Amino acid sequence: MTAQETTGVSALSRRALLLNGAAVAAFAVLRPATALAQVEAATPLEAGDIRPFRVDVPAAELVNLRQRLAATRWPDPETVDDRTQGVQLAKLQSIVRYWETHYDWRKAEAKLNALPQFLTNIDGLDIHFIHVRSRHENALPLIMTHGWPGSVFELLKVIGPLTDPTAHGGTAEDAFHLVLPSIPGFGFSEKPKGTGWNPDRIARAWDLLMKRLGYQKYVSQGGDWGAIISDAMGRQAPPGLLGFHVNRIERSTTIPPEVARALRSGDPAPAELAAEERAVFEETREFLTKGFGYAAIMGTRPQTIGYGLADSPVGLAAWFYDKLADWVFTRGEPERTLSRDEILDNITLYWLTNTGTSSGRIYWENSAGTSKLAPIAIPAAVTIFPGEVYRPPKSWAERAYTKLIYYNRVDKGGHFAAWEEPELFSAELRAAFRPLRRP
Repeated sequence: MTAQETTGVSALSRRALLLNGAAVAAFAVLRPATALAQVEAATPLEAGDIRPFRVDVPAAELVNLRQRLAATRWPDPETVDDRTQGVQLAKLQSIVRYWETHYDWRKAEAKLNALPQFLTNIDGLDIHFIHVRSRHENALPLIMTHGWPGSVFELLKVIGPLTDPTAHGGTAEDAFHLVLPSIPGFGFSEKPKGTGWNPDRIARAWDLLMKRLGYQKYVSQGGDWGAIISDAMGRQAPPGLLGFHVNRIERSTTIPPEVARALRSGDPAPAELAAEERAVFEETREFLTKGFGYAAIMGTRPQTIGYGLADSPVGLAAWFYDKLADWVFTRGEPERTLSRDEILDNITLYWLTNTGTSSGRIYWENSAGTSKLAPIAIPAAVTIFPGEVYRPPKSWAERAYTKLIYYNRVDKGGHFAAWEEPELFSAELRAAFRPLRRP
């Protein structure tokens, strides 16, 4: 391809170039690096339309990214000495300088390509997923879903502890076979061309994916949108879903009616609330008042914000970094928890796949709300991480999960729990799912 041809690559053909590694490696047996636990890749190709996948970003895309970063037109600095107006200019300029001059996407690409990746078509959409089988007999199949502004990158550090627990402080009886899909419109999953890909539809697709892989019994896990999708799976209760774990709880299904009314009206907390409940009330009001604007925008105008996310890598980075800073346990300083390269792996994935807009549409798809959703009757497990934005007491969680088999509060970790605290997160999943394993 000539330089002129590369410059003129359309969005569709760019995606085809990103996928060309799958064709080159068709039906190859992919094996993850031994450092990620001694696991083997396996999938029953005869069970459905499952194709091996590799990431292979054209060099011209990376050159274009650096050119755009170098040509950034910066806004004036904030007029305050804190983050109350958003991501601070000096902080973002430092990140962008590193992104332009030192960051290496090829290392991120190698992380993904060291794992067994696949595409499969479900309901007319190609779904990207990582599938890592444990070497341990009787491992429990687990489908685990990322959130926004995350991706499969936020889950990579738990692959080893979950598939090879004996190398990470657990026992062989704690092992999982892992399936890590990319939500439609995120990462290397196809972007929906029409409406309707809401959490309920994704939940049905995930059950089909597990059955296509040959897993007749399995469990689910998620945080952020992954938790909402896991909740939807719990309500649908497909045959074979033994239970699920979440590290993020939906507010609308757990907040008592009188508390919800006070939040909507701006009234003080109900007098009968206990001290723990009152603290949750005040934290929730603070979040809804000062930290929920991003969701309101994407829930009503994902296309409008999407133009900036698609055209400016710095705009994309600012939009995502703001939420990382808000939601990690080390509030305001995500680099104290995640390396700069880890943060940029995730942001660069969104940029190269041009999924800033398509990923935001899940908020629009879900905008009908969840206030009328029925409680979930299958076994559910919850871990409350202290940096999460909503941390309801057990009595509130039981409003949504009528068969709550596990509820635990830990002392570190935030919204991106698997990314921030992989060992602790893995230990929580082992404990949460033990009651669901065969005796």
